[in-house]
Amino acid sequence: MAEKLDKYTLKNGMVLLGERMEGVESAAFGFMLPCGASLLSEGCCGAGSVISDWIFRGAGVRDSRQLSDALDGLGLHRAGSVSSSHLTIGAVLEASNLTQALDLYADIIIRASLKEDQFKLARQLAIDSVYALDDDPRQKVMLKLREQFYPPPLGRSALGEIAELEALTVEKTAQIIKDKFNLSQTIFTFAGKYDFELVCRQIESLFEHSEDSGGQVEISVGDRAGKYTHIENDGAQVHIGLMTGTVKPADEDYYNARVSVSVLSGGMSARLFTEVREKRGLCYAIGARYHGLKDMAGVMCYAGTTPEKAQETLDVIIAEFNRLAEGVSEEEIARAKVGLKSSLILQSESSGSRAGGLGSDYYILGRVRSLDEIKERIEATSVESVLGFLRNNRFKDFTIVTIGPKQVNVK
Repeated sequence: MAEKLDKYTLKNGMVLLGERMEGVESAAFGFMLPCGASLLSEGCCGAGSVISDWIFRGAGVRDSRQLSDALDGLGLHRAGSVSSSHLTIGAVLEASNLTQALDLYADIIIRASLKEDQFKLARQLAIDSVYALDDDPRQKVMLKLREQFYPPPLGRSALGEIAELEALTVEKTAQIIKDKFNLSQTIFTFAGKYDFELVCRQIESLFEHSEDSGGQVEISVGDRAGKYTHIENDGAQVHIGLMTGTVKPADEDYYNARVSVSVLSGGMSARLFTEVREKRGLCYAIGARYHGLKDMAGVMCYAGTTPEKAQETLDVIIAEFNRLAEGVSEEEIARAKVGLKSSLILQSESSGSRAGGLGSDYYILGRVRSLDEIKERIEATSVESVLGFLRNNRFKDFTIVTIGPKQVNVK
């Protein structure tokens, strides 16, 4: 997994991070703009979702149709997301079309048309996405779980709230773009096949002289919500989400935490699937994963079950979290390592995944980990190191959210 990191910083502070990948003909790129959900003003929840659509509805000399045709003509696969910290837009495409794509994205970021009629369409799509959560209670319960677990505004949903989306105006949203599309805090990542010097010169010519919107915004963190939240729903299932705190991505025990979570939920032989679903038949779906922000992290778990089995399902899940510190086997650790390394190999073969990983590492850790380093750190974990982590960082103080016709009792 030999990799080479390329890095360059523009005079305006914008950071460029690239990683060459041998044997691929694709290139992936992403602009991480400091317009994440937690950075928005009160009353603007969901604005990032609107913006990520609106800015693609005409830019530079092209109207909405012309811009779409130009992007489609390059054969690119658009990618975008709104996290707690960033609004990210980018694409994966044939490497020979990278130069033309970057020209178009400069227009989208700096010279978006921001027409009122197109704003209304983008806002309505964002509103529809929130309404659609009623048909996807699994996603809804996990969004609400993050909102309850992290102190506000860190856990704020990127999709937003209906009332706040409806209250958004053209003027307010355009001002957010002007304030938050701050190039001095933007991270540009790219991976695959590229000419680094050529990319640097192009990005300099496109973004070096753009107006800076100001310094970094300080977030005022509030108090966490209550321990248990229930959302009434007359469906036939109860959807359970629970989350407990763990070490941050920058912590020395990060890899022990990741292996621990894989022991709990790393496949059909992992503990949650075996104990909750297979042995007891309590649920039809169950899984847990690590979720980390820059300054906080937790382990999230989802289970879908029937109202009659909801209480026992929750009790057994918490018991399995607690039982983990009592002992893990060599076989469990070995399986967890194989699963994590398999994911790493898949990431190493995807230019899009690598571009995203570069930016995430740089923002959270202040540096970029090589794939070899990650593999070595996973390999270095052991039964002793994982148990040491678990005994010093016991899973407790669960935040729980349920959606369904029946509540559960939380101790």
